[in-house]
Amino acid sequence: MGEDPLLAELTDPQREAVTACEGPLLVLAGAGSGKTRVITRRAAYIARTVARPEEVLAITFTNKAAGEMRERIAALGIGGSMWVYTFHALCARLLRLHGGIAGLAPNFSIFDESDRRSLVCQSLDECQLRAENWHPRVMEEAISDAKNRLRGPDEFDAEAHDFSTKTIARVYRKYQSLLLAQNGCDFDDLLMHVALILRDNDGVRRELSGRFRFLLIDEYQDTNHAQYIIASQLASTHRNICATGDPDQSIYAWRGADLRNILDFEADYPDARIVRLEQNFRSCGTILSAASSLIARNVRRKPKSLWTAGRLGEPVRVWSCDDERLEAAAVAQELREFLDGGGRGGDVAIFYRVNSISRVVEDALRERHVPYQIVRGVEFYQRKEIKDVLAYLRVMANQADETALFRAMKSPARGLGKATQERLTALARQRGVTASEALPLLADAKGATAGKLRAFSALWAELRGLGDRPVKTIVETVVKRSGLEDALRGAHEADDEPLANVYELINAAKQFDTDNPEGTLGDWLQQISLMSDADALQADGGPVTLMTLHTAKGLEYPIVYIVGLEEGLLPHHRALRGDETELEEERRLCFVGITRAMRSLTLSHALYRMVRGVNERALASRFLRELPSDEIDRRTIQVERDRSRAHLGRYNQDERPVEAAGYAPGQRVRHEEYGEGEVVAVEPRGRSIYLRILFQDVGERTFAVEHVTLSVMDC
Repeated sequence: MGEDPLLAELTDPQREAVTACEGPLLVLAGAGSGKTRVITRRAAYIARTVARPEEVLAITFTNKAAGEMRERIAALGIGGSMWVYTFHALCARLLRLHGGIAGLAPNFSIFDESDRRSLVCQSLDECQLRAENWHPRVMEEAISDAKNRLRGPDEFDAEAHDFSTKTIARVYRKYQSLLLAQNGCDFDDLLMHVALILRDNDGVRRELSGRFRFLLIDEYQDTNHAQYIIASQLASTHRNICATGDPDQSIYAWRGADLRNILDFEADYPDARIVRLEQNFRSCGTILSAASSLIARNVRRKPKSLWTAGRLGEPVRVWSCDDERLEAAAVAQELREFLDGGGRGGDVAIFYRVNSISRVVEDALRERHVPYQIVRGVEFYQRKEIKDVLAYLRVMANQADETALFRAMKSPARGLGKATQERLTALARQRGVTASEALPLLADAKGATAGKLRAFSALWAELRGLGDRPVKTIVETVVKRSGLEDALRGAHEADDEPLANVYELINAAKQFDTDNPEGTLGDWLQQISLMSDADALQADGGPVTLMTLHTAKGLEYPIVYIVGLEEGLLPHHRALRGDETELEEERRLCFVGITRAMRSLTLSHALYRMVRGVNERALASRFLRELPSDEIDRRTIQVERDRSRAHLGRYNQDERPVEAAGYAPGQRVRHEEYGEGEVVAVEPRGRSIYLRILFQDVGERTFAVEHVTLSVMDC
């Protein structure tokens, strides 16, 4: 007999991870070590040897990863009955079955971040609190943190110890009551409700744990407390849990991920088998050396040594640039030459810590005609015109969704404003029905808006008669009959992008119908509500890709640039004000970016960067000093000076001389915000002139002359 094809071409550690079926297993999978191959082969191996496919549950973190896993498992000959989901998608499906325990009907709505903000503001209003004093974002963060810790309103209230936390508890209670009244839940609720059901309901826990006899969890280092409880409860009867992950790639503490979940796995399961995947199949030797040198500075990690049997490769490049414009120009120019030489844009990615950095990079790429895409997939569904269409669809799927109903009432404008909404809400609560059900009752009343309400009520009666599939027909009908199509065509004659976006939504619905012949409107709404940025990434290898380091997790590119490696950016300024734990996470984030690169890696920083209109001196990131000095190619990128005129303090003849600025060292000046100061230096950089000014109260600041207004003082 030949070798089992499920074990073919696996290394010894990979083979061990695939075949160790029974009992707890921790797979410490280094970057680029073939983790996805191991998980998919393991799932298929279990389904072929010791269980049926429907008894295997595989959980990952992104829709993209889940989709890839399903495709690979299907290619290995395993049927589609295996459960492969993200945590949120799994919980959404389980709540359709068991949500009644949490007070949810099966057709519940999933509220996104903007919906949550709207409901928090409504909660503040009903608690008679002013948003100026109790910022909605602070409330959202506190409520989200409570839910991640599985603290409902009662538990949070019991823990409240001062006026601030007691006030948050009031808002939390009101917010949650409004959610349930609308048969809705937010993203955190998806996890919290399922975790509490599994923890507190023995019957459901035994049923689901018995159903899923083998549990595989990817990216275990990114689980929060609620996800940890879900995993441990699902594995409670059989303990066949395989946790796969890498502590060195834990980068989501800001959204509740708890590194201790993977670090303490052996404490939770003392009999666990540990398998280390340390051979890297992605990156060349110099890139791995840089990554290993960096991450070795962290203390909270599992010992692991990445190595490769591949080539050493080119040295990692570190560019030190005069300012952010020169940094962006250097990257863009090199990419222009790369494309002119026959290179593929899809082989290249540019990473950054914060989105704001992308603007200057985009400018440089456009100037040199370098095609690019920015991975911000969720933004499409956050556009006003898209959310307007989705509001109609959400109420069609869930009549209790008052938030969506009120958005639909005013999109397009019908003269049904806040006063009408308040009357409708009051009537609905008086009659004990939903606002949608109260519409015909209010439409029968007399008044200036009665006719408008009757027309809107008639529209809803028509739309509710459409059923729940095919989805493309439903969306198309809503766009036409609601008046949105005509309103967008009339309001945007000079810019048809909003209408084009709505048509693209119809295309997305048609694609859903093709991929899911039995899929309903509710299924589609759930799918798009759980999208992440990475799900919109084009896989055709076309343009250069720009994205944040957080979004880059799980991806790989032959050529990678990481820009903005400066103190305050990477590591982020919040980490610099925090403790060593936060700094270690920033180092892990940098490590993740480095290990996305396959054959070429360039790290860059600027000596000066414009911040809120002020050009400030920037310090190179400490992470650049933590790289192996003997394997780094360092380069300084400056505007070329005309050496024959250097003694005149000028740049090339098409650039302005220092004296043209009208300022000189020693001058006293006044700035509107910083007050009085003294000019320390006048510095030409490229085509601009910068002033370094020492202010008495705030210290030294640097400004581009064209971006600052100063008053020169007499003495």
